[in-house]
Amino acid sequence: MAANVMEIYGSKVFNEHVMKERLPSATYQSLKATLHNGKPLDIEVANVVASVMKRWAIEQGATHYTHWFQPLTGITSEKHDGFVSPQGDGTAIMEFSGKELVKGEPDASSFPSGGLRATCEARGYTAWDPTSYAFIKDDVLCIPTAFCSYTGEALDKKTPLLRSMNALSVQACRILKLFGKDCEYVSTTVGPEQEYFLIKKEDYLARQDLILTGRTLFGAPSAKGQELEEHYFGTLRPCVSDFMKDLDNELWQLGIPAKTKHNEVAPCQHELAPIFDTTNVAIDHNLLTMEMMKKVAEKHGLVCLQHEKPFEGVNGSGKHNNWSMSTRHENLLDPGKTPMENLQFLVFLAAVIKAVDEYADLLRTSVATPGNDHRLGANEAPPAIISIFVGEELEAVIDAIASDSPYAGPVKMKMDLGVDVLPKFSKDTTDRNRTSPFAFTGNKFEFRMPGSAENLSDANTILNTAVAKELKGYADELESASDFRAAVIALVKRTIHDHRRVIFNGNGYSAEWEAEAEKRGLPNKKYTPAALPALIDAKNISLMEEFGVLTKTEMESRYEVEVEHYSKIINIEALTMLEMARKQLLPAVTEYMGTLAQTISAKKAVSATLSCKAETEALTHLAADADGMSEACEHLQQAVDAAKCMDEIAKAAFFHDSVIPAMDALRASADAAEVLCGEEYWPLPSYSQMLYYVE
Repeated sequence: MAANVMEIYGSKVFNEHVMKERLPSATYQSLKATLHNGKPLDIEVANVVASVMKRWAIEQGATHYTHWFQPLTGITSEKHDGFVSPQGDGTAIMEFSGKELVKGEPDASSFPSGGLRATCEARGYTAWDPTSYAFIKDDVLCIPTAFCSYTGEALDKKTPLLRSMNALSVQACRILKLFGKDCEYVSTTVGPEQEYFLIKKEDYLARQDLILTGRTLFGAPSAKGQELEEHYFGTLRPCVSDFMKDLDNELWQLGIPAKTKHNEVAPCQHELAPIFDTTNVAIDHNLLTMEMMKKVAEKHGLVCLQHEKPFEGVNGSGKHNNWSMSTRHENLLDPGKTPMENLQFLVFLAAVIKAVDEYADLLRTSVATPGNDHRLGANEAPPAIISIFVGEELEAVIDAIASDSPYAGPVKMKMDLGVDVLPKFSKDTTDRNRTSPFAFTGNKFEFRMPGSAENLSDANTILNTAVAKELKGYADELESASDFRAAVIALVKRTIHDHRRVIFNGNGYSAEWEAEAEKRGLPNKKYTPAALPALIDAKNISLMEEFGVLTKTEMESRYEVEVEHYSKIINIEALTMLEMARKQLLPAVTEYMGTLAQTISAKKAVSATLSCKAETEALTHLAADADGMSEACEHLQQAVDAAKCMDEIAKAAFFHDSVIPAMDALRASADAAEVLCGEEYWPLPSYSQMLYYVE
C-alpha cells in the first residue's frame, strides 16, 4: 500500500514536481519565484505554462478546463470550457492560451455581491492564483482563481485572503530584518480539522429537512446519545472505514495531505485532519475535501452532513483552524526551549495577543453563521467570548514579564504511569483546552470557533490583517530605536500589560467566566445578527483599508451579504418546518389518534368494563400535542409573513428574536408527539434509526 500511495500522491495535480520536469528551465525558475516569493507573473511565462499544462491535462484525460473560484456564497464555483477549437476543414485542435489561463470572464450576475455589482454589469473576472496548483477533477482541469467584479471589487473569499497574506508577509519581514534575518517572504500556514457526520442515504432521502437545510428540524432524542463516551476514537464501522479509505485515495491523488481520521464524540460523527499548508492552498484543499467527502459517501450508500448541528442533543461539528507564521526555514511561533529569552518569538506572540484582543469583534464575525449559532457555547465548542489560552509555561512567562519578576523556567514533570514496562515522558506545558476559542498548542494557535460548513478564508483574512497591523506598529517603533533589545523588551511588556485581559486558561463554559469577561470588557456576541455589525465598524474598516485588503465598500457589501444570508437560511428552515408539519407530521398524528379512537370504541363495544386508560391517556396527550403543533404553525406562519416587509437589518433581528422561538415551539410539540405516535405512523426516520444504523 505504501508504494501505491507514493505512486498516486499528487498524480492529478500540476504541481512543482511536474512543472520542473516539463517546463523549460527559465520558465520554471520564473514561476518558482512567483510560487515562493510572490513575484508578478509575466504573460510570456503564462503562455508557456498554459501550453504545457494543457498537454499534461489532456494526457490525464481532461477535455475541459475551468476557473475554480470561491464566490461570496462560501462554496466553490466552476464553468467548464472545452479545449476543443473547430477548424475550417471540419477537424479540430485542442487550444489553451496564457490569456485563458490567467483570466476568465464568467457571468457574475447571479452571485451575491452586497451591492458591489449593478444589475447591468453582469460580467466578472477570474484571475489565476499560481500559488495554488491546478488539478484534474472529473476530467476537467481546475485552475484556482480569484474573482472580481467588472469594476474591480473583490466578489470572492480568496482575493482578500491573498491580500492579507501579502500584508502580513511585508510586516513580518520588517521585524525579522531587525533581528538580522533577510527574508523575502513569510507565509501563514493553516491545518484545518474537518468534522462531519455520515448517515444512511435512505434515511437522508426520507427527511425533507436534511435535504433542504442540512439539519434535522424535528426529532425526539434517541434513548442513547453520547453519554457513554464510547464513540470518540472508537472502532470504525466497516462501511465508514471503507469510505475513509476511498476518500484518502481521492484526496492523495489531488495532493491533499490527509493525515488523521477517527470517530468523533457524537454517534455517526467523524473527523479528518490534514498536514498544514500555506493558507490559501490549505483552504482550497479543505473546500475540495468537503466536496470529495460528499461524492465518496454517495458511492458507499451514505450521505455526508457538514452542517454545524445536524442533530439536536449531541455534539455539533467544527473546523479547527491551526494557524502559524513561517519562513522557509523557521516557524515564527515556535518558542524554543527558552521562550523567556527568545525575543523574536515574544514579539510575534505579543503581536498575536494584541491583534486578537483589539479585533476580537471582527474575528467573531468570521464565524457568525446560523448553523454555528447552534454550536457555539454548547459543550462541544468554545463560547462566543474570544479569549486566548497560552498554557502553563507561556502564562508563567507572560506573568513574569507583566510583573517584572524573575522567571524560573518550566518544571518538566515526569509522567509516571505506574507500570514499569510503559515509558515515562515529560508532561507537556500546554493543554488542549476545549473551552478556549483561541488556544496556543506548542507552535501554533488553534482557532476553534469556525463551524464545519464554513470557508476559512474570512477567519484567516481577518487574523492575518490584524497581526499585520500590530507588526507594522512594532516595526515602526523598533526601526527607530537606539537600543533595540531594550526597546523590544519594553514593547513586549507594554503589550502584555495592555492586553493581558484576553488571556484566560480556565473553563470558558462557566458562568463565572462570562461575568469575569464582562468585567474585563471582552465582547460577548452570542448570535449572528448581534455579531455582524462589527463588519462596518469604523475601526475595522480602517484596518482593512490600511492594508489594501478590503475597501469600505467591500466591507459594507460583505455585511449586507451576511445579513441577507442569515435571514434566508432561517426563512428556508421555517418554511421547511411548516411544510413538514402540515403535510407529514400532523396527518400522521391525526391518523394515529384515529386508530386510538377506534380501539377505544371497539373495546367499549365489547364491554363497558374493559379498561381504555392507556389509549385514552395517549389520545389525550397526542390531541394536546396536535393542537400545539397547529397553533405553533399558525404563529410561525404569521412571524414569517411579518418579516417579509422589513428591511434586511430589521429582518435578521426579527428572525432571531421572533421566528426562531416560533420554530422552537413547533419543534417541541412535534417532538413530544413523536414520542407517543406509533412507529409505523411516524413518517420520519428517528434519531435512534439514523445515529445507530445497522449495516
